[in-house]
Amino acid sequence: MIENTATAGAGDTGRRIVVFAPGDGSDTYATTLRSVAGFSEVASTRDFAGQVLDVDQSRSAQATVFAELGVAIVDADADQLAALDAQCSPEGSIRFIEPERVQRIRTASPDYLRGYRDGVSDLTDRLTGAGVATTAPTGPFADTDEFTWGLQATRVPASTATGAGIKVAVLDTGVDLTHPDLVGRAITAQSFVSGEQPQDGHGHGTHCVGTSCGPQRPTTGRRYGIAFEAEIFVGKVLSNDGGGPDAGILAGLNWALANGVHVVSMSLGADVNQVSQAYETVGRRALAAGTLIVAAAGNNANRPTDPGFVGVPANSPSIMAIAAVDTALAVAPFSARSSAVDGGGVDVAAPGVDVYSSWPVAVDPQRYNTISGTSMATPHVAGLAALWAQSTGRRGRDLWSTLTQQTVRLDAAASDVGAGLVLAP
Repeated sequence: MIENTATAGAGDTGRRIVVFAPGDGSDTYATTLRSVAGFSEVASTRDFAGQVLDVDQSRSAQATVFAELGVAIVDADADQLAALDAQCSPEGSIRFIEPERVQRIRTASPDYLRGYRDGVSDLTDRLTGAGVATTAPTGPFADTDEFTWGLQATRVPASTATGAGIKVAVLDTGVDLTHPDLVGRAITAQSFVSGEQPQDGHGHGTHCVGTSCGPQRPTTGRRYGIAFEAEIFVGKVLSNDGGGPDAGILAGLNWALANGVHVVSMSLGADVNQVSQAYETVGRRALAAGTLIVAAAGNNANRPTDPGFVGVPANSPSIMAIAAVDTALAVAPFSARSSAVDGGGVDVAAPGVDVYSSWPVAVDPQRYNTISGTSMATPHVAGLAALWAQSTGRRGRDLWSTLTQQTVRLDAAASDVGAGLVLAP
């Protein structure tokens, strides 16, 4: 039956995502939609070269099938929706129907961080009589002239792995293709946002690309990138205002899988405390195809009073949820805690506070920016996953297991940081 998973503020578009039975082919998906709901116009990603869905061209279709994912977006009237719902069952050709949502970037507010730090410092002083250093194994860290603190904490500078031969996709607000640090790199970029090119007009996507796959030797300043020889795929799935519907995100995921990408980084989400069966289906298919998807756990916490919860899509059991830690390797104030839903646990943690990386030149001529969020932690893990994929040859579920094993335990609950801080090989 149709799942009522819309949440206030989650941005339900009015369209629906249909999840098909595993094993059926894309032709079967289209046939099912036509026969069950009477759709006359059904588009498929396989109608487009390289499965690069043209969101404007497909807009007139009543349904769009994402061939690699086993899902479709439908714009159905009440009768068509009722017909689809009548065919929805655990053993049927249609397994789930859920609302299409709008997802947004996972960046924390600087003012919020400052307030949290002041409050924690004051509380610690009153309880102990003085400021006390963290009891975590290492730290605190700080940026140096050579490396960002995040690279130091994850032991990237000492690693001989480069990410060579590994394809990393960043699904976000695009990338600055003119950035001096990225010129000359192997970058394949596509936009899945109506009316916008892959060029990043926001900054968030360029920052995430920089952290995961930025250069070993930037044109100026410290090193901030991890997998500096990885092949970069950039899917613009969020507009220049930082948001976008599931349709664009699914189009980006479908394109990534069609291109045999090994690691997908998604610093986006919606604060919905229920698993999306659509994203769980995508996550399972991706792992089976040898693709690991990592996603930001979310920034809805307000610690120490409210730990928040892991939202969509990171709360899918088959998508790795990434928490954020600060320079002392303490849980970031905004970083969401594991929720009680099946699969809603944090899996690993990575640096996510005061992270320095690339920024679009047109947005800020300084070319770099320092920001915070589980959005910033996620590309750290994506870059580290690329290093491990290169050095071990592991893919999909095996790569997931490797990342959770190659961690350092932190002085925090597993519900906040999962297996701990991921390290480089």
